[in-house]
Amino acid sequence: MGLVASIKNFSRNGLLEWISQRVTSIIITAYVLFVTYYLLTHPNMDYNQWRDLNGIFLMKLLNIMTVSSIALHSVIGLWGVITDYITVRLLGPRAVTLNLIFQIGMIAITLVYLVWAISIVWSI
Repeated sequence: MGLVASIKNFSRNGLLEWISQRVTSIIITAYVLFVTYYLLTHPNMDYNQWRDLNGIFLMKLLNIMTVSSIALHSVIGLWGVITDYITVRLLGPRAVTLNLIFQIGMIAITLVYLVWAISIVWSI
């Protein structure tokens, strides 16, 4: 019963991160497949057609979801790498400080990227 309660509550056992990475990878894949299909079915596409496609609200929403998914997916992946390889066992006591610096830097860069990308996507 403890496992079922843990899964239902999304306690900090990595399940939420695992599910988030799977959902974001589905969104990224759907975006890539759609854009690939669109480009293959419109071989002589010009800038105006591309602008019109990206001017549709649903496409703006898909763009923002994809950019957000890339940011979240990479944060979870980098967090896994950082917590696996920057450890006290491998680097000694300085690992705690390095781990904190890397995680704060990673989150700051991701937020800046996300704000920048959303502002560009929304202005199209």
